[in-house]
Amino acid sequence: MGTRLVIGGERISQLSEQTWLQRFLANPLVKSFIAYSIFRAFYGMAILIVTYFIATSENNPWWYSLVFLMLSMVFSRVLFRSIKKRRAAKDSSVE
Repeated sequence: MGTRLVIGGERISQLSEQTWLQRFLANPLVKSFIAYSIFRAFYGMAILIVTYFIATSENNPWWYSLVFLMLSMVFSRVLFRSIKKRRAAKDSSVE
């Protein structure tokens, strides 16, 4: 059982769990994973919407959507790398 502090009649537990969570979230690997997950969620939804419109268009052949998906895979990696570099540069300039 954790140590409890009594302040003003209220019990307040020590911040051992919060500091563990803060240390976990401060890990560069975790930060990168969270940023990548958020990026993929928004970017992925946009790609699915555009692919749907390309695939359902009567003017385009079916393979246009496949080409678009392959190009979007490459573009997303390049875009995320540039975001990651910019973020790293920003974090190092703050310190």
